[in-house]
Amino acid sequence: RYSMCASIGLPIALSIGSKNFRELLAGFRDMDIHFKTAPLDKNLPVLLGLIGVWRRNFMKLPTLAIIPYDQRLDRFPAYIQQMDMESNGKSVAKDGSDISIETAPIVWGEAGTNAQHSFFQLLHQGTNIVPVDFIIAAKATNNLLNHHEKLIANFLAQSEALAFGKTKDKVLAEMLKNNIDAEKAKNLTPHRHFKGNKPSTSIIYKELSPFSLGRLIAMYEHKVFVQGIIWGVNSFDQWGVELGKVAAVDIGNVIEGNEPISKLHVATQPLLKKINELRK
Repeated sequence: RYSMCASIGLPIALSIGSKNFRELLAGFRDMDIHFKTAPLDKNLPVLLGLIGVWRRNFMKLPTLAIIPYDQRLDRFPAYIQQMDMESNGKSVAKDGSDISIETAPIVWGEAGTNAQHSFFQLLHQGTNIVPVDFIIAAKATNNLLNHHEKLIANFLAQSEALAFGKTKDKVLAEMLKNNIDAEKAKNLTPHRHFKGNKPSTSIIYKELSPFSLGRLIAMYEHKVFVQGIIWGVNSFDQWGVELGKVAAVDIGNVIEGNEPISKLHVATQPLLKKINELRK
């Protein structure tokens, strides 16, 4: 995270070429300048950050789903997941004190429309309210007939459905109009009712390109930074990954026969014994 523009981005440059990589960097810079100069009420990373804080700390919603309507961005949710959760998934403030409020949400997601047939049932009618970031380009970059128009239709339909739902009266009226038996319609109504009032954010850009991708990534980077400032955490360390890594070295030494199993924690010993048994 926060490294694509640095030397770690060399493999990206080698893969996509110098011209495309420079356009990616230009997109990063464009959003950097926007974040630095735009007034707060028009500053995209600030607004996204504040929306996230409102949902996390005031609405008490623990997760965020990211749904890009472009198959080429199918790994984008995982990228933002690591950026957000590793940066702000902290319970200790920069001054070493315990944090008494919620910090980073659980970030997850998948490319739409695949996601619609995977977990949108839960988003619309589940017992948990899940905020969603919907992401789409206004313009297609392929010649597939009506493909992008259908993506746009689904993008708009899902945000509308989450927001406004469908009343029981409307559900019942539609079924009766379609000549469904009155008793059956009455029984089906609770199952086909959508409460609505589910929060989402629609993020729209012109078309997917290295430049627009750079802007999109930088927008989320600055959003995470804004939230880290509000929560008082250091968004640029990741001590939470250290404990397991150190323990893995010790366990690895036992697995390789360099140390006796008695060196391990008593809770870990029976698990490793079972694994060794199954490996025979």
